[in-house]
Parts: sequence; C-alpha cells; structure tokens
Amino acid sequence: MYYEMRTYTIQIGKMKDYLAHFEEFGLPAISKYAQLVAWWYTEIGELNQVIHVWAYESLDDRTSRRAALYKDEDWLNKFMPKAFPMIVKQESKLLLAANFSPIK
Repeated sequence: MYYEMRTYTIQIGKMKDYLAHFEEFGLPAISKYAQLVAWWYTEIGELNQVIHVWAYESLDDRTSRRAALYKDEDWLNKFMPKAFPMIVKQESKLLLAANFSPIK
C-alpha cells in the first residue's frame, strides 16, 4: 500500500472557508478516486495548514486515479475555482509503511 501525504498552506483567515468548501465539494469528488486515511489541520507549529493522507494500491493506481480526478467535472468546476486561490503552498509526499507500522 502506498500513502500520499498532502500538505497545503491556506491563506491566513481562509481556513474555515477552505474546510467548508472541501467538505462540500472537494471530498465528494476526490473520494470517487482515492481512499481517505486521515485529515487534519494545524493548531500549533506552522499554522494555516491542512494535512491529509490518501491510500493507493500502487504507484500506477495513484497515477490512473489522479488522472481521472483531473478530468472530473465536479473537481474542475465546483471545487478548483474557489479552492485553488485560497492555497498558498502545496507539498506532496509518497510514503511506504514499515513492516511494524500499525497502518500498512
């Protein structure tokens, strides 16, 4: 199993708007293509960040699912136009679980 940890820095003062918009439009769209493992936002440390983790069977699985998402009309027309201007920075990491990890 491959896990993708995505970290987004949201514009100051826009976290509430971003979370509501993602819940209403982003999550339903992306959930058609990926399995959500976890979703957090920061309270201490580097602020104004959302961190989420998605599970994929393989790198090829991730590639094909992301390609399908990027063609999804709900993602393109309902989520992206409002969400993307609220994002300041994005980071994505692909993670593999160690043999002893509780999540594998």
